[in-house]
Amino acid sequence: MTTLLVSDFKARCLAVLDRVHMDGETVLITRRGKPLAKVVPAAGTGAGRRVLGGLAGEACSKGDIVHAGFEGDWESLK
Repeated sequence: MTTLLVSDFKARCLAVLDRVHMDGETVLITRRGKPLAKVVPAAGTGAGRRVLGGLAGEACSKGDIVHAGFEGDWESLK
């Protein structure tokens, strides 16, 4: 959890909100060392970052995808 002074939050509000939305990070806003507010990501919005390899194993190729063997099916190739 990141802690920000209220003055820093005021200066960079939109950037902080974007970070909370994209990273799912919680931000605690303080005034004079005392907690004032906590910014948490909204439940169910889950945009989040994409995970590299997240679709691994979802597709498969069968046979030769470059030379599919359709040469006899096309008259223009004769």
